Amino acid sequence: MERVTFKILFFVQKTRVAKNGEVPVLLRITVNGQRAVTSVNLKVDPVKWNTVAGKSIGNTREDDELNARIDTIRVRVMQVHRQMELDGETITAQGVIDRYLGRDTKPAVMLLELFREHNEKCHKLSGNGMAPGTVERYETSYKHTADFLRLTYNRDDIPVASVDHKFITDYEFYLRTERKCSHNTAVKYVKNNFGKIIRIAIANGYITKNPFANIKYRLDDVDRDFLEDHEIRAMMDKKIGIERLAQVRDAFVFCCFTGLAFSDIKGLKPEHIVRDNNGALWIRKKRQKTGNMCNIPLLDPAREILERYEDHPICLKNGVLLPVVSNQKMNAYLSEIADICGITKKISSHTGRHSFATSVALANGVSIENVAKMLGHSDTKMTRHYARVLDKSIMRDMEVVNGMFAKPLAVPPKVTVSYTAPTPTTAKIIPMPTMAQRSKVSAVNQLKAGRP
Repeated sequence: MERVTFKILFFVQKTRVAKNGEVPVLLRITVNGQRAVTSVNLKVDPVKWNTVAGKSIGNTREDDELNARIDTIRVRVMQVHRQMELDGETITAQGVIDRYLGRDTKPAVMLLELFREHNEKCHKLSGNGMAPGTVERYETSYKHTADFLRLTYNRDDIPVASVDHKFITDYEFYLRTERKCSHNTAVKYVKNNFGKIIRIAIANGYITKNPFANIKYRLDDVDRDFLEDHEIRAMMDKKIGIERLAQVRDAFVFCCFTGLAFSDIKGLKPEHIVRDNNGALWIRKKRQKTGNMCNIPLLDPAREILERYEDHPICLKNGVLLPVVSNQKMNAYLSEIADICGITKKISSHTGRHSFATSVALANGVSIENVAKMLGHSDTKMTRHYARVLDKSIMRDMEVVNGMFAKPLAVPPKVTVSYTAPTPTTAKIIPMPTMAQRSKVSAVNQLKAGRP
């Protein structure tokens, strides 16, 4: 835990002088720079008071008794401080004074006791406002916290007020090293599950300072596997002779064509299948996790699976539409099915939900708003975690672009105009005729024309 500075000081209040000239002695305790003051019901002549020693320097019997009383108070305060350290309590100046004066009669609220009280309430809400998986996760978080206390502090429990910044960071380190949790898993245990217990403690005044105040968590982006259309078809077309595997395969394929999560297909009942005014079948069901309504058209592959199990004994007995095993068994069986179908991806029941969003819906031109509605998301921000861009989607869009540039536009044939320069000749200079020559030519022309 963080080291605490602790100081004790006795001083006199010179502004409150009694009729006999004495002044009261006060006790001041300082913890980490924070002070708290209280009276100790002692008085002294201010002339005899030694500020440095914190005692009276008089030689009378009364002075000796006063100093002995001060020493007793000092020892008692130090004992209180030491006991609070041993108990792992959060030490404050006022807290030490309250404990010394007997005003601190409330027992300390213990961390695991508060955690257990919270989990008991969660169990009562299981299936009625809280998913069973969430309840189980709080139980796991409680066990991790108890193991951490025994390993790190060698204690079965500590006061919740003792949880500080160092406790939080050490707890996260423990989860990632001793428990081998991934970064995202450790963050969720610390921030979400353990963090809720701290928020309860703060709301009830058990903690005055939030130990998460200067801690920021960020989840790493995770690209979850999904099946492409040819992998879904390979799983659908595979003939499986083992009944347990065939049922799990059908339940998984149903998820791929509806987008329902495991808890939703396990609780899918006949009343969740409705027919609209046009005669089309729909799945209308609230998600167990969030309570948001899902509106999903019942595609032919999913409808055929439901028809296959109409008369199944488990379905008739439990009033459900599909014989679904536990999520743990389903994930184990899906690994076997993937090997049988030649699928190398690591798949789980939730892979079907991602496959629906990506390969079945978005890759075939369904808008992300409609996908969000079918998945039961309140907005498209969450849906984008499910969205992936497939190569075939890129190729389909780029083929349109390619069509614009594959055939160049028609260009008129180029006309070549040739020019031949004239052959240079020798120029002959003809002199201009004189006036007499022009008159003679004119007379001759007139005679030829028959004019006098």
